[in-house]
Amino acid sequence: MRLDKFLSQQLEVSRAIAARELRAKRVTVDGEMVRDGAFKVLPEHQVEYDGNLLQLQVGPRYFMLNKPQGYVCSTDDPDHPTILYFIEEPTAWKLHAAGRLDIDTTGLVLLTDDGQWSHRITSPRHHCEKTYRVTLEHPLREDTAQLFAEGVQLHGEKTLTKPATLEALSETEVRLTISEGRYHQVKRMFAAIGNHVVALHRERIGEIMLDDELEPGEYRPLTEEEVASVGAPR
Repeated sequence: MRLDKFLSQQLEVSRAIAARELRAKRVTVDGEMVRDGAFKVLPEHQVEYDGNLLQLQVGPRYFMLNKPQGYVCSTDDPDHPTILYFIEEPTAWKLHAAGRLDIDTTGLVLLTDDGQWSHRITSPRHHCEKTYRVTLEHPLREDTAQLFAEGVQLHGEKTLTKPATLEALSETEVRLTISEGRYHQVKRMFAAIGNHVVALHRERIGEIMLDDELEPGEYRPLTEEEVASVGAPR
């Protein structure tokens, strides 16, 4: 790839601006100043802009993060720290969350720069299942599993939720699997039957389980099998 095109992609600027930055002697390749936009960048080259390493990306990237409380899933927020704080990857700002979590919700977040892949997770037409471990304020009603299997009416909405699967773990802790992504859905489902969610942790998206070895704030690349599982027939 030409150096000016590489800079244009990495910095998200026009070719003309990339050429200007080259003329300004702000770019080095393997420690040497390069001003020629036609210079061919190879995967083994180390390209730096103002001393910051830029890396040639070969294909899209996919990661899982164990999200802690207190972080938002947007890539830029003026009021709260974002999950990108934990991602030590080149051009991490190009990644986005495929299915966000609230600031106080913990657990599995998938990050990618592949828009089509993330669409297969977030689009309602794909019915991608998500599993949560839920801690409740009040003991579980005996009929909760049946109510959720039949669908419940959320405040302000006309249609019932799609059938959901509930597994009781204790009087105040359950595992809930849903196939929709309505706004604050899990919290609103329990509110609809008179309970309150005090803690929410996502364990699974589709066939991808949160890695037990990841501590809060840690992440790892997805395996090829995990990436391929998104959108695959079940």
